Amino acid sequence: MFNNPKYLTKGVQDTIPIWLVRLMWFMVAAMEVSQQDYLQVFRLARTGTGQHITHTQEQPPYRYELDVPCADAVNAKIFVIDDGTHSTMLLAEEY
Repeated sequence: MFNNPKYLTKGVQDTIPIWLVRLMWFMVAAMEVSQQDYLQVFRLARTGTGQHITHTQEQPPYRYELDVPCADAVNAKIFVIDDGTHSTMLLAEEY
C-alpha cells in the first residue's frame, strides 16, 4: 500500500507546511507493522515549542507520536487514503 502516485487536496496544499506534508508521507512509508491499513490518520497539534504529531491506524492497531520544534505548527486532522491506484492526503473536513 501507499506505493502508488501521491496526491494532495487543495486544503492540504493551502494549510499544511510542505515540510510537514513530506514528513507525513515519510511516516507512512516508514511504518513498522505487519500490514498497513488503507486509512492513516494524523492528528496535528501546536505546542509551546512546535508541532506534535500523532499517527494512527485501526487495523492492525498502530500509534506513533512525535514532537518537532518549528515556528509554523498547525492544528489539523489529516487522512491519508490508499484506494489501490493512488494515495490521497486530505484534511478530515474534506472527506
